[in-house]
Amino acid sequence: MKKYLVIGNPIQHSLSPALHNYWFKKEKINAMYEKKQITSSDLKDLIFRLKKDEINGINVTVPFKKEIIKYLDKLSPEAEETQSVNTIYKANGSTIGHNTDIQGFRLAIKETKYDVNDKKVLIIGAGGVVPSIISALRKMNALEIIVCNRTKDKAENFKNLFKNIKIIDWGELPSVDMVINATSLGLKNTDVINLDFSKINRGKFFYDVIYNPKETNFLKEGKKRGNQTENGRKMFIYQAAAAFKIWHGNLPAIDEEIDNILD
Repeated sequence: MKKYLVIGNPIQHSLSPALHNYWFKKEKINAMYEKKQITSSDLKDLIFRLKKDEINGINVTVPFKKEIIKYLDKLSPEAEETQSVNTIYKANGSTIGHNTDIQGFRLAIKETKYDVNDKKVLIIGAGGVVPSIISALRKMNALEIIVCNRTKDKAENFKNLFKNIKIIDWGELPSVDMVINATSLGLKNTDVINLDFSKINRGKFFYDVIYNPKETNFLKEGKKRGNQTENGRKMFIYQAAAAFKIWHGNLPAIDEEIDNILD
């Protein structure tokens, strides 16, 4: 039986096992998928186990998407561009890091019918998924990409990867068309992003990469103020489907049953 993992810290909220194990059953694949909370000291051993075929594939979530890179043999062009890995596999004896978050985000936004072209976008946070979102927004021809993070220096590092992005101070809220929460604030019901969203006019688009819970306080705030809102569920599903194809050679069915599994 093949074995797949999603690793992160925290990891309790992850619905990846439910989704992949559903696809395994549907596609009649003899495999199991589990979640594992780890620390940085576990990364090297996990990749060693992948090399030995004790593990057949790994998904990576916060906070290890960048840190895992130093233990891998190769990166895909997408992972190289963003310096962010969320999917790992082995080919021809080499461990390879790939990034399916870019595709996941693009497909998710496309499904909402929201047109990013010529829009100003604010990203809150500077975690491992942010380079993927910036890459996707650039491919969708966003007019301006602005990043704010409590620790400004961490956001400034993105300028090493991407030209023409703007970094602003925490608490500063410019006039934008779309606001993206790319922090982990929202995983707990008590989590609140300490920003005054009343400064942003109605009719904008509030997007949260978090998918569990389905409606974070950030999204509730956006909806209350008359904005379109969307959580990260579709991004989660599409990035997972892309990882599944890398591991198994075909795209799994994205059907109505998935909603029941993830609720």
